Amino acid sequence: MKYLYTVAQIRAIERAACATLPQGALMQRAGQAAANVALALIAGLPKNRRSVLLLAGPGNNGGDALEAAANLAHTNAGVDVAILHVPGASAVTPETADALARARASQARFVDALPEREPGLVVDGLFGIGLTRPFDAATRALVEQLNARHWQVLALDVPSGLDADTGTVVGSDGAAGVAGVAVLAQMTLTFIADKPGLHTLTGRDHAGDVQVDALGVAAEEHAAATVCLNSTELFAGQLQPRRHDSHKGTFGDVMIVGGAHGMAGAPVLAARCALYAGAGRVMVASLDGGGGASYDSVHPEIMFRAAADQNLGRTTNEETLVIGPGLGGSAQAMGLLADALQGDATIVLDADGLNLVGASIDLAERLAGRAARGHATILTPHPLEAARLLGLSTPEVQQDRLATAQRLAERYQAVVVLKGSGSIIAAPGQVAVVNANGNPGLATGGSGDTLAGLCGALLAQGWPAREAACGAVWLHGAAADRLVAQGVGPIGLTAGELPVAVWAVLNELVAQAAENGRRQA
Repeated sequence: MKYLYTVAQIRAIERAACATLPQGALMQRAGQAAANVALALIAGLPKNRRSVLLLAGPGNNGGDALEAAANLAHTNAGVDVAILHVPGASAVTPETADALARARASQARFVDALPEREPGLVVDGLFGIGLTRPFDAATRALVEQLNARHWQVLALDVPSGLDADTGTVVGSDGAAGVAGVAVLAQMTLTFIADKPGLHTLTGRDHAGDVQVDALGVAAEEHAAATVCLNSTELFAGQLQPRRHDSHKGTFGDVMIVGGAHGMAGAPVLAARCALYAGAGRVMVASLDGGGGASYDSVHPEIMFRAAADQNLGRTTNEETLVIGPGLGGSAQAMGLLADALQGDATIVLDADGLNLVGASIDLAERLAGRAARGHATILTPHPLEAARLLGLSTPEVQQDRLATAQRLAERYQAVVVLKGSGSIIAAPGQVAVVNANGNPGLATGGSGDTLAGLCGALLAQGWPAREAACGAVWLHGAAADRLVAQGVGPIGLTAGELPVAVWAVLNELVAQAAENGRRQA
């Protein structure tokens, strides 16, 4: 499992490691690791492009960059090394002072500004995980100038200006309309352990590909992680090949409740994804009995019902309901949801279903009470829906997505998928999960409906709620990545294209799991 550590945890790990190591050992290791990665990144460039510009700030992150510069300048690789040093007003640590002396004693050149000619690589060592305030005017101008040039950038530990815990840009205030600035890197070499902010919100845009160098430190020996990256490892136990002696009832029933007037497509998208994800039977309970969908000509396997004819309060724990796609906010919708929350079905709550809970104390209490009766629920809010559920603003939700998702999980005693770049999966008392696959093609109407249907299908097949949420989010992202790799999107990728891609990815995973099982037998 790939664990993620907070800044506070990394600081504690550093202190423990430094207590047993010679002074400056971690900085020297970081500098060598950075030099090695830099050399690998420019290895394929023509000799006249084999140059590295290192931006070194006043702190230990700058010391890492200075160590890297000294190492690069002392190699026989024919690399032109330049350093743009940004000193601070306060005294530096002894380790950083030693690194600066080494860099000055090397063949590296010190420069005062970004060069006109593009270097083969820029190494960002301006500010690391300790940055808590916005850049000063000069540093902000430097970072904006660097970002505007679109040069290849390797960030050390964290792109300067990015909050390593939350993925926000330091100094940004969404509520006030204030925008901070952070370095845009193609790759981040992060030290000791991986960090959550590199994989959620704006972190994925700023960090690029993330590579971890532990610097010889075993983080798990010093701290218990409360966050991890999503991977197939988290739901591998559910990837079982189907037995020949099975039937449609073996794989469960999913009912999608929604489809108010003008929104008939939402439950159909959810139903199609549930069908392709392997649910035995899929039904749509439509609110718009007169003008809504009553038949899917593409997938006639999907059955349609009038929502008014369903007694959702008498559902059993063998049934799975997906409530919310195109549900609307009518009195009928509220009544259906209230009945469903009193029933015994496993529930996925999405879209308008979440908005109704956010607007009703009674529905919120019914939702929170389901866990005490032993019934599983998955909530799939986007940031605005999460804000409504907690009485917050959307910027407040986005300011700390991990904390928001965990707060939702605890408040409603449910598994929560907080959607967005780097979706968060949280469950009461469990390690939170950050999902790092997927692409901007998922930012399209109906994408959330397909995810809700996918969650429902996995639940119907007996997956526990947390595994179902992790599996659904991972499969959803992998399906989008598969489509883009095939030349479909990300621009113009449609939600209707996702179910078939989910089907392909899921079957490949099950086949791989079966093959691995045979090899281990």
